[in-house]
Amino acid sequence: MILLKESRTRRRRLGVAAAAAGLLAALLTAGPAVATPDPGDRPTAGKGVSKSTEAEVKAAIADGEIPGQDEIVHSDNIEHLVNIPKDALPGTNSDLAFQGRYAFSGNYDGFRIFDISNPKAPKTVAQVLCPGSQNDISVSGNLLFLSTDSSRSDSSCSSTTQPATEKSSWEGMKVFDISDKTNPKYVAAVETACGSHTHTLVPERRSVYLYVSSYSPNATYPDCQPPHDGISVIKVPRNAPEKAAVVDFPVLFPGEGPDGGGNPGAPTNPGVSKTTGCHDITVLPEKDLAAGACMGDGILFSIKDPENPKVIDRVQDNVNFAFWHSATFNQKANKVVFTDELGGGGAATCNAEIGPNRGADGIYDIVGKGDKRKLVFKSYYKIPRHQADTENCVAHNGSLIPVKGKDIMVQAWYQGGVSVWEFTDSARPREIAYFERGPLSTEQLVGGGAWSAYYYNGYIYSNDIAKGFDVLKLSDRRTDPAKKVRLGELNVQTQPDYFD
Repeated sequence: MILLKESRTRRRRLGVAAAAAGLLAALLTAGPAVATPDPGDRPTAGKGVSKSTEAEVKAAIADGEIPGQDEIVHSDNIEHLVNIPKDALPGTNSDLAFQGRYAFSGNYDGFRIFDISNPKAPKTVAQVLCPGSQNDISVSGNLLFLSTDSSRSDSSCSSTTQPATEKSSWEGMKVFDISDKTNPKYVAAVETACGSHTHTLVPERRSVYLYVSSYSPNATYPDCQPPHDGISVIKVPRNAPEKAAVVDFPVLFPGEGPDGGGNPGAPTNPGVSKTTGCHDITVLPEKDLAAGACMGDGILFSIKDPENPKVIDRVQDNVNFAFWHSATFNQKANKVVFTDELGGGGAATCNAEIGPNRGADGIYDIVGKGDKRKLVFKSYYKIPRHQADTENCVAHNGSLIPVKGKDIMVQAWYQGGVSVWEFTDSARPREIAYFERGPLSTEQLVGGGAWSAYYYNGYIYSNDIAKGFDVLKLSDRRTDPAKKVRLGELNVQTQPDYFD
C-alpha cells in the first residue's frame, strides 16, 4: 500500500489520440439518454481503445502519473482497512444501507448482509440470490427494500430476463422481512410503471413510503408508457408489508405533449438527457424537503404531505450537465449537491479533454423561505486527478460526513475511487482525502470502481463494482468530530438529522 501525502494533479494529457476521442464521443452520445445509464447486469465488457491510447496509459503508469493496474493509492489521512471480494453473487455491486452493526450490500444478483461490528474484519451474515438490476437497497426496522429495473419474467427471485414489450413482464419493488438477518424472507412485491431504478424511503411510525424513481418510457412497453413525468409512491404498512401498494403517481413535470414538461433534451439542448422521470431522490424528513435528480432537471420539493409532494423550484444546466443523477443536502438544508453522470457511468470522463466542469458535482445554495425558495448555482467540484482513458470515471453516490459547522462529504467516482471533499464555501470546494485503485485494464475500457461510498459510525464503506466491499478509516482533524455521531440506521437517500 502506498501512502501519498498530497493529492496528485496529473499533468499528462491522457487520451489525445483521434481513435480514443472517437470512442469517447460515441460513449457520451449513447450514454444516459438511452435506456439505463448505470452499468449493465455484469461489469461492463471491455471496449477496445486505440494502440496509441493503450501506449499512453502504459506510459503514464511507468512515469508514476497514474497508479499501476490494480495498485492502491491514497492520501495519508486515509487507511484501507479491508477488502471483502464478491462471493456467491458475481454481478455488479451497487448501493449500500446500514442498520446497527450491519451493512447491506446491493448486487445485481441479489444482496449480501455483513456484520461490521469489527470494521477491520466484516463477516458475511447472509447472501440472497434474487436477480434484478440494480437492486438498489434500503432498510427500515424489520423491512428491506430492493428496486428492480430490468424486465423480468415475474416477481420471484427465480425470474429470468424477458422483453419489456411483453405485457406479463414485471419490474418494481421487492420487500423482505429481515427480523432474522441470517434468514431474510421475501414478503411482498409491487409492480411500478417503468420499474424501479432507485427508490427513497420516507419513514413514518406506522408505514414506510417509497418514492420510486424510473424513466425511459416507450410506446411499445405496455407497463411503461409515455408520458412518464412523475414518480410512483408506494405505502408499506410496517405490520402488514404484504399489503404494500402504489397509492399515487404525482406528476413533477406537468406539460403538454407526449413527454410532459421536463427538459426536452436534444435537439433543443444537445448532449442533455430528455427528462422522462427521475433517477434519484434524496429526502430530508426533518425539514420536509426533497431534492430530485431527474435526468435533465434538478428539483426541490416539499414532502409535508408524503403522498403528495409539491415542487418548489426547478433548475437546468444545459451547458455542463448531461444527466442529473443524485442529490445530497447539507445538514442546514441551505445547499444541495447534484451529480452529473456524464456518459452513463461507462465512459472515461475524468481527463483533460472533458475538463473540470462536466461529469462533476454542481453545488447549489437554497435561498429564500418556504415555497419561494430557489436553487442558486455556485460552483462545480470534480476530483483533481486525471484518470486513464481505460477507466470509467464520473461523479456518483456519496454521503455527508457529519461535522457541525462544516459541509463535508465522501463520494464514489467509479474507477476514480473515493473522494472526501469540503463545500463549506459553496464557491470554493476542495478535496481533503482520497482513495483509488489503478485501472482494471490498460488495454480496454472496462467498467468497475466504487459505486457508492458512505460514512457510517466512524468509517467509510464503499461498494466496488468489481472488487467487492471496502472499509476505509479517515483520520483528519477536520472530520474527526464526526466519529462522535452514532446512528442506528442509515439510508443515504433518507438523510438523518445527525445532531438531533
